[in-house]
Amino acid sequence: MRDELGLVEQAPDGRSRAATFDRAAVRLGGRVVWRDVTLEVATGEFVAILGPNGAGKSTLLKALLGIVPLSAGSVRVFGQPVRRGNDEVGYLPQRRRFDPDLRIRAIDLVRMGLDGGEWGLPLPSRSKQKRVEEMVALVGATAYAQRPVGELSGGEQQRILIAQALVSGARMLMLDEPLDSLDLNNQQAISDLIRGICQRQGVTVLLVAHDVNPILPFVDRVVYVAGGNVVCGTPAEVIRTETLTRLYGAPVEVLTTSDGRLVVVGQHEPVSYHADN
Repeated sequence: MRDELGLVEQAPDGRSRAATFDRAAVRLGGRVVWRDVTLEVATGEFVAILGPNGAGKSTLLKALLGIVPLSAGSVRVFGQPVRRGNDEVGYLPQRRRFDPDLRIRAIDLVRMGLDGGEWGLPLPSRSKQKRVEEMVALVGATAYAQRPVGELSGGEQQRILIAQALVSGARMLMLDEPLDSLDLNNQQAISDLIRGICQRQGVTVLLVAHDVNPILPFVDRVVYVAGGNVVCGTPAEVIRTETLTRLYGAPVEVLTTSDGRLVVVGQHEPVSYHADN
């Protein structure tokens, strides 16, 4: 299956499909956000979602969550129509800010991923506690799990939030700007963690990125959203002058800075793919 730009938009052979868009479109407030989106994401893939400000990157996640309805086409998750409240899909919205005085323990915040929807005081459960401890260990947070979350660093908090999103048994994880406000070392450490979760747990991850450079060594593919269109491929296939010029329908140039950083320069947008949603 190929999109209108000629790029193959299928998951690798032999892997099951975690998410499938078929000629999908979204219209909000009378404006077409994106249209004719046909792409497939394989189980266990780590995919970065990129594009200029206001292009509809977060909308792509919300369509998979069943929060934003399609105006055309279809979208499926693990072969089924999307639905809200699907425990197989974990969602981490744009970075939360924890008050430094917040005293809830990190491990209890993870536990809320299991008990958050229950009324009253959660009943003790060894199986639930074991699951929480396993997820805390998976993200490398055991050493500070008993500390108040308000005292943790930004990178430590992000690990705890990822554990919370996974604890209910999610097979797909959607992360909206999880690296925002983290320093370069923490951005790369979290990206490496996510890559390991994909490889060892078979979890599919779609991550909206503010700056793709720290995650380039870790992602399998990128989804680029611009000009009402969506294209998918490896970074080398998508982040190219020719491809983005066709995607935008206007002159776009991809430059490489002296430190190896990719910068997308357009006629009306001097910097794009590490811009906000």
